[in-house]
Amino acid sequence: MNFNLDAALTALIGDDGFKVPGFGVIVFKDGAEIYSRFLGSRVLGKKNKPVTRDTRFRAASVSKMFTVFALLQLVERGQISLNDDAGDYLPCRLRNPACPHEKITVRMLASHTSSLRDGKIYSIPPTESVAELVTPRGKFWEDGAHFAPSTEPVGQYFTYSNLNYGLLGTIIENVTGQRFDRYQKENLFRQLDIKADYLPANLEPSEFELLGTIYQKKNALGQWNERGKWFGQIDDCADEQPPKDIVRLQNPYAPDFQDEYSLTGYRVGTNATIFSPQGGLRISFAELAHALEMMMNGGLYRGRRILSRESLDEIFRAHWIYDPQSPNGRPYGGAILNYGLGTYRVDGRSRARVCRSHEVDLLGHTGAAYGLLSGIFFRPNTRDGFLYMLNGEAIAEDFDPRSHGVFSDNYIWEEKIMDAVCNVLVDDFAAGVLAHRTYE
Repeated sequence: MNFNLDAALTALIGDDGFKVPGFGVIVFKDGAEIYSRFLGSRVLGKKNKPVTRDTRFRAASVSKMFTVFALLQLVERGQISLNDDAGDYLPCRLRNPACPHEKITVRMLASHTSSLRDGKIYSIPPTESVAELVTPRGKFWEDGAHFAPSTEPVGQYFTYSNLNYGLLGTIIENVTGQRFDRYQKENLFRQLDIKADYLPANLEPSEFELLGTIYQKKNALGQWNERGKWFGQIDDCADEQPPKDIVRLQNPYAPDFQDEYSLTGYRVGTNATIFSPQGGLRISFAELAHALEMMMNGGLYRGRRILSRESLDEIFRAHWIYDPQSPNGRPYGGAILNYGLGTYRVDGRSRARVCRSHEVDLLGHTGAAYGLLSGIFFRPNTRDGFLYMLNGEAIAEDFDPRSHGVFSDNYIWEEKIMDAVCNVLVDDFAAGVLAHRTYE
């Protein structure tokens, strides 16, 4: 046990400022776990429950990696090509009205260069079709808010958009003929020994017991008070599991549009946004570690071939790189300077780093939604990596200046956790650790 690291992480548990209700960290060196720590509470209140290795949270944008894993499996089988017109696998034609002759490909969706934008609502009821989001005069058209202007060209301009992954989930349904959540469980999670689900209602009862709540010091009116109480933002289930196949919409930008719906009668291939392929995966620390092992081992998980090395190379390859001389996308202050397929590379010399004193390059993804922050990363060409999740914020990310990192363009929580890991484990971990943010 590293007592210095333990002390640094323990200091993050608290009730105000940048402190959090609970979190966990797992670190690997040469493919073997060398450190783990789980602190604080996954559920607050009279029935206080601690964070453990098996605690599962809604992991936010780390979920995108699993959507891409499934997509590349289909590419390997010849069932789809990344260069296909995405509209060929959707219930509607997909074109940006500002650039109607430009094809939007599957690759563009996965790399956020599609020209799609979130708007306020990007998860819609199961009775609706995604056509209502991307077709003029559709019910959720939002006056064209789901598309970029012509000055942000299709296939060239990067803007992070969760709607891209709702459409990818719908494409996976059309290619496989299976509901997105069921396909993931049967064809990906089972191979990785993962019992995760996109619907808390459909977790096994023993797994539902391990589900944690995500908190903020923000009330129903959107008012923050770091000296006040914690409010459950999502998965505040009070020990009562919803009935099977009940789904709750997940729209972080439109909290008043998050009602519950039954999936009875849902038509596969019309609207996988209900499953939140971009951020809705309820997964444990232990299960995330299985995915990290697979990535660090070139697509193998405990002797099982999950993805080919070629597929992983395609996932990790930079499909978009920021050009500061001729801005071709949003770098989010310097936190995202390139993007692959559901992953990005962290340049240890850039403002994306979270190691103050060491230059460490990383591959992976982060997540941020409802008060949760997550990340899963490894060092290129090594089997050194780490993952983390924390389940609450007492101050507003982005809007409170204290939420911004001190020496990087990451959040302060990310800096503190990962700089602590880096500084203490620099010798064993060969100077390794993390980067930033995403918006789901």
